[in-house]
Amino acid sequence: MASAPQASLPILYNDLVPLNSNEHTALRVRPTDTAPFLKNQHAIPLTIDEFVAAQRFVPIIFSSGDDSVPLALMGLNEGINTFLDDEGKLRGPAYIPAYVRRHPWMLAKLRSDSDEMSLCFDPTSDTVGEFEEGDLLIVDGKASEVTQNILKFCEDFEQAAQRTGMFMQELKSLDLLMDGEVAIQVPGKEQPFVYRGFQMVNEEKLRDMRGDQLRKINQSGMLPLIHAHLFSLQLMREIFQQQVDQGKMPEIAVPEPVA
Repeated sequence: MASAPQASLPILYNDLVPLNSNEHTALRVRPTDTAPFLKNQHAIPLTIDEFVAAQRFVPIIFSSGDDSVPLALMGLNEGINTFLDDEGKLRGPAYIPAYVRRHPWMLAKLRSDSDEMSLCFDPTSDTVGEFEEGDLLIVDGKASEVTQNILKFCEDFEQAAQRTGMFMQELKSLDLLMDGEVAIQVPGKEQPFVYRGFQMVNEEKLRDMRGDQLRKINQSGMLPLIHAHLFSLQLMREIFQQQVDQGKMPEIAVPEPVA
């Protein structure tokens, strides 16, 4: 059986196996209301298609480095997700990124010399297996309707990821990104909690853009996405307070990377 490349698995994935119509006829997928694989993950990749919906619930930042990607912050400190309890259940209203909703599935290249992508899954997931309940993935040697829907979702995600990559390239070409920093003072603490290690849009450069550049990003649809990102940053203090309320804060206020 062919296996997917394992050299650098994306976050949340422990393994990847391509779905095979001959070998996986007994596999079923079942629903779940918990996401234990997510409860210790504080930053999740986000596509630009999700910015408007996500900005109401989570801060949207950009990772550091040249190949920056948008991230939804579900916590400010490594290993802390304020939206999930210890069992991996949602504590309340939240936006769950498509990256998470796609799990344990994804499209992956099986061969480095080919652009063809195959539907793969993480076999360590507790939602896919040879269960008595759930929906079969292969029926009469072909992909079931459930599998076709999963494939469509993964294809849509890949297209959104490509649009996101183009958005990031344009932000970089316009030199709109800058290193971000947020300092939050806590009563009773002498030093504020300082968070760095992420990027954000430079509002001053955005205001000073030439008219033709501003018109271009407005017509392309980038401007509302940039505003959604900037508005969402106000939520960083709310996420911080949730960590405090949940007793998930470090004892000492030292600079922390958030991405």
